[in-house]
Amino acid sequence: MTTIEATRTAAPTVACPPVVRPVGTVHVVGAGPVGLFLSALLQSCEGQPVRLYERRDRYTRTRMVSLAEYLTADSIDSYHTDPFDGQNVEAIFDRDQLEEGLAFRRTISPDLRGLLEDWTRGFVPLNTIEHSLSELIASRRTGTVERVAGALDADQALAALAPGDVLVDCTGSRSLLRDLLLPGDDLSEPGRNTTRFRMEYALVVTFLYDRDYQCNEYCKYYKNVDNAQHKFIPAVKRTHYDGSVSHVTGIVTISQEEFEAMPASCDAACLRERFPAVARTIDRFIDKVRAESHGQVVSDLQIVRIPLDLYRARHVTTQAWRSSGIDHPLADSSVLLLGDAALGSPYFQSISLGLEAAFVLARHLANRAQSIDDVFARYEAFMYRQWLRVYMRTLMIKHNKDLLESVDDTFSLLGKMHVF
Repeated sequence: MTTIEATRTAAPTVACPPVVRPVGTVHVVGAGPVGLFLSALLQSCEGQPVRLYERRDRYTRTRMVSLAEYLTADSIDSYHTDPFDGQNVEAIFDRDQLEEGLAFRRTISPDLRGLLEDWTRGFVPLNTIEHSLSELIASRRTGTVERVAGALDADQALAALAPGDVLVDCTGSRSLLRDLLLPGDDLSEPGRNTTRFRMEYALVVTFLYDRDYQCNEYCKYYKNVDNAQHKFIPAVKRTHYDGSVSHVTGIVTISQEEFEAMPASCDAACLRERFPAVARTIDRFIDKVRAESHGQVVSDLQIVRIPLDLYRARHVTTQAWRSSGIDHPLADSSVLLLGDAALGSPYFQSISLGLEAAFVLARHLANRAQSIDDVFARYEAFMYRQWLRVYMRTLMIKHNKDLLESVDDTFSLLGKMHVF
């Protein structure tokens, strides 16, 4: 991991274009990985004040994440490293749009790029990302990023805005402002600005293994042959050997009834006692891994049950409020959604999508030759394309996973296939 000590130099500044839009404060609500990353990007824009709000008093999330390699791409070819996602990107985005984004990436400061390159090589705990970005922002000593502790509600967040200020909501899947961005007289209806699809209910299972273990589709099939009811499916990009242990993460699809009966998180002993059928699925898989590679699991299983949802905000800015003719504070406010507040996807894609969108939003906010209406229009257009990208990829992942689980049942397999 790149150390902060090696990069304690003042953040290089990016010369901003001639000012058309007033230089107001960017209020970033939510100092998780995406909010911190956006703040670090904006910190390199000369004279750009940032106010970063966080309700938590410390970072405690130890869940391991693996970031997409496209985050460090420096060419269109390297951006298309995934053959399936590469085709989607090529179909959805114009080449000049991709070139503009890649050109901006090449301007980011070496200290931030060094961290990003480290994180895309394998697994990293969420709180390591949060601590590293926090330390990086503080070590630059630019005086342009102010940290504010404490919780905000929607009214308080909007009241904090002065003329020319921008608010970026990075408050996650339970977004502070997402469902308020659809104009109307009654803003109390939950989900009014959210399109949501439930993919499935699942257990996310993580463990450490003391050998180099690589997983592919053959592995997923053969190690699940004896698992009739449930199957443990490690993700190909979620196994990583760091020289001493392999980090393995996968999912087990469960029913809604099982989901509702399970605690939010548990260990292997709890699962074996209360849900033995599910536990046997995971144990059989791990036993076959041991028999094949002669290693041992060196940690307890970390098990979290989650609904795997794919969702997006239909409006990711207050652009619609500005043209609504409704007298409301949102009609005069510049608010944008970022990260899980704007778009959420299952199968370990969300954090990479959030960081990717942070690149785009930082580029537009740093370009002071753009009016805020131009920023809104460009960001709305990008996020819609981003939604198409993740929607197609998620459906492909889910469909292929369903096919894999039906390989030995010919009629079930044929029922899930659509040829012509």
